[in-house]
Amino acid sequence: MAEHESLEFGKADFVLLDNVSLEEFMANLKLRFEKGRIYSYIGEVVVSVNPYRAMNIYGRDTIEQYKGRELYERPPHLFAIADAAYKAMKRRNKDTCIVISGESGAGKTEASKYIMQYIAAITNPSQRAEVERVKNMLLKSNCVLEAFGNAKTNRNDNSSRFGKYMDINFDFKGDPIGGHINNYLLEKSRVIFQQEGERSFHSFYQLVKGAPDAQLRSLHIQRDPTAYTYIKVGGQIKSSINDSADFKAVTDAMKVIGFTTEEIQTVYKILATILHLGNLKFGSDGDVTLIENSKLVSVLGDLLSTKDENVEKALLYRTVATGRDVIDKQHTHQEASYGRDALAKAIYERLFCWIVGRINDVIEVKNYDARVHGKNTVIGVLDIYGFEIFQNNSFEQFCINYCNEKLQQLFIQLVLKQEQEEYQREGIPWKHIDYFNNQIIVDLVEQQHKGIFAVLDEACMNVGKVTDEMFLQALNGKLAKHAHYTSRKLSPTDKNLEFDRDFRIRHYAGDVAYSVVGFIDKNKDTLFQDFKRLLYNSSNPVLKAMWPEGKLSITEVTKRPLTAATLFKNSMISLVENLASKEPYYVRCIKPNDVKSPLLFEHERCKHQVEYLGLLENVRVRRAVKRLLQGCGFEHDVAYGKTKVFIRTPRTIFSLEEQRAEMVKRIVLFLQKVWRGTLARMRYRRMRAALIIIRAYRRYKVKSYIREVNRRFKNVRGMKDHGKHVKWPTPPKVLRKFEEALRNIYNRWWAWMLIKDLSPEEMVQIRAKVATLECLKGQRADLGLQRAWEGNYLVSDSPGTASSFTLVSSDLQRKDKFMRVLFSCNVRKINRFNKAEDRALLITDRHLYKMDPVKQYKGGASSIFPLALCAYQDITTCSDQLVVFHTKDNRDLIVCLQGIVPAGDSRIGELVGTVLSHFKSEKRKLQVNIVSPIHCSMNGRKCTVIVETKINQSQPDFTKSRSGYILSVPGN
Repeated sequence: MAEHESLEFGKADFVLLDNVSLEEFMANLKLRFEKGRIYSYIGEVVVSVNPYRAMNIYGRDTIEQYKGRELYERPPHLFAIADAAYKAMKRRNKDTCIVISGESGAGKTEASKYIMQYIAAITNPSQRAEVERVKNMLLKSNCVLEAFGNAKTNRNDNSSRFGKYMDINFDFKGDPIGGHINNYLLEKSRVIFQQEGERSFHSFYQLVKGAPDAQLRSLHIQRDPTAYTYIKVGGQIKSSINDSADFKAVTDAMKVIGFTTEEIQTVYKILATILHLGNLKFGSDGDVTLIENSKLVSVLGDLLSTKDENVEKALLYRTVATGRDVIDKQHTHQEASYGRDALAKAIYERLFCWIVGRINDVIEVKNYDARVHGKNTVIGVLDIYGFEIFQNNSFEQFCINYCNEKLQQLFIQLVLKQEQEEYQREGIPWKHIDYFNNQIIVDLVEQQHKGIFAVLDEACMNVGKVTDEMFLQALNGKLAKHAHYTSRKLSPTDKNLEFDRDFRIRHYAGDVAYSVVGFIDKNKDTLFQDFKRLLYNSSNPVLKAMWPEGKLSITEVTKRPLTAATLFKNSMISLVENLASKEPYYVRCIKPNDVKSPLLFEHERCKHQVEYLGLLENVRVRRAVKRLLQGCGFEHDVAYGKTKVFIRTPRTIFSLEEQRAEMVKRIVLFLQKVWRGTLARMRYRRMRAALIIIRAYRRYKVKSYIREVNRRFKNVRGMKDHGKHVKWPTPPKVLRKFEEALRNIYNRWWAWMLIKDLSPEEMVQIRAKVATLECLKGQRADLGLQRAWEGNYLVSDSPGTASSFTLVSSDLQRKDKFMRVLFSCNVRKINRFNKAEDRALLITDRHLYKMDPVKQYKGGASSIFPLALCAYQDITTCSDQLVVFHTKDNRDLIVCLQGIVPAGDSRIGELVGTVLSHFKSEKRKLQVNIVSPIHCSMNGRKCTVIVETKINQSQPDFTKSRSGYILSVPGN
């Protein structure tokens, strides 16, 4: 259970105050401070009072006490709000931010460091080198940024003189994977001037006091801060900060982050350059401006890696383009001093921005794809300058206080206003709580055409010399009737304001008088182009990279740059939009006294901060328990104690329990819905990933197959066999049908390559062989495909009677009008008297003739039947030359081819193929059967022809059998 603090330490949460009044609030705040309890809650807002002493409440043991706990389970602490932001980010996948606000010296920077320390400590998975590297970088970056962006002021020894917003990126597991830093409005005027009792940026004193002697000699620097004009202006050299030790810590931190040795050396060269610039003195010799201590010019040339004469020229002259002419205009003593100071401020600002950018290069998230690694989330930490009221408030303080107005406006919108509206939406009676709506102040500063920034920009754009006094006059004219603006001209009796110098704004944190001296120059933020070209042309690549605009030619016309006020306004608007898009958590820091005492609690000082921070209004908004009970209608049945609510009757308890049980159901359903949705999304992502992989693999296999086919068959045209020997690659399953089609295409192409040059006569023979192959392949052993088919064998087989056959065939051709001879051969046939006899068979494209060789082939006209009467053919599966022509009138013709030379050859395939090809050319069908025995019809009588092999048989011959006929063929 939670370890609650006893009442001797006051109320840990201001919401539990008995009476919500400013007096009780202040009494409780003072009691907790005096008892060493520097943290308190207002609901989920942490109120932090600067203890001005080291406290042992940030160690590893304390971190473990708050890790994974709810806010109410442990005493108030920064770690609790940090853990709440981390849990919201990790559990609910929400971007969160922690806004740390308060005036200068209230402890904002320390609070941001402890929050960073806690987040780094609770995300410590084992053996995750990259995560540890990122965490180390984020922590080390604080050390470097403080050195170059913080300074001692009269209110705070480690005051942030710039605004910092850091995003820490986490992956879907909650591990830090990177970050990004945005910096706002570095107070660069502090480089050349500090108010009395203050110091410049820490980095200068760290260099002078902490750098090794050899390094100081190389930089021409003495180990004496008072020797340098720029950093002794405030008259405060000593500080509670150990500059010497911090120099080593900062240098080591830069090395850890990833700064190279050359980059670190350049950083310190720039610091040394600024120190030497401050000691540069100008004199006059008549109308000519001179550098009195000219030895420093060579020192500057060495540090900036440029020529001495170029440095001297940039300091004493300004190059001006007048039309096509370019002239060198000499500076007056005042202009030269202004240019020197502007250069010092600009160099330091560029250095600081470069350091921030260099850190971002190292810590930013790289190679992160949300589709692969899941959505990354962000915790933002805002540590920005607090509200400031100095004796002399200039342009920087005006911008800083405007920034605080914007943040206070955000706080009002997101905490006070939204909670009130939520209660009103829920129908719970609400007593209106007044709060200071500082929108009117924000508009006073940033409104277009009417705001102070707009008037300042307009003054800077006017042609001719515009003074700060003229700017003040324009403000008086535009804002004379504004309730929150005044000046001495508008209030002549107010002697706290100077004529033509001061104006006052009624901020939410109090009235602040601003001196307009320097507003115009600081807003223009001008630096002579000669300096930019000088630094761009440096041989030092780091320094050169800081000044890219130095590349521009003097005659080149450029767009007017945005003013410092506009740039700052735009960055603040962007910052507020960024914060508003996240779930905010607040740390409100309070400064207990102005003398940094760990014991003194200045009542009026703290009361003022409580009022302008709106803390009391926040307490009133967050008094939720009583309002909820009233909303449920139980206000007459309860009594409120100090920390408990007492209920009189069981009915109220039962009713509350019923409502709770009903709510639990809704919560469980909600959790189930979220978890099921998460599981479904996980399954979907896995399935989608698998599908993408499968598709990619299939595409790869298909492409690989196509590429391999292309590779193997690329040069088949030049191959002797046109690629017939090439082995086809094994296709993937999805391409098997495609491969079949591809093979068919290839085979057709291959066949075409073989036959494209053949003569018409050869094509006729090819078609006949194809017909034979289609019909008889695998069913007859020898088809005679390898030899040439002569077709008309009666001419070649019987040379002695060839002339007689030729004469007879010619007469028949004239008589019967046939076009060509398909096939002719000597045959042994069975006549109508069932006797075997020798005949000659002539098949033309129209008729089939049976001729008698003994009668010189005459009388064939009587033994003729049209080829169209042939219904089908029968042959056997053996190597015999038997063929039966079945006719439609059942007068079948049974023949056995003979006289074949050589004797072992076969002509059955040629006979069948030639006749089939002819029928096909006339678009008729002819059936060929391979059967044994063959059934036929002789003059209407059914009979059977059987083939038998006889060893002593010299020639094939027919004999009569009981069922028909026997064809006896010679055996082997």
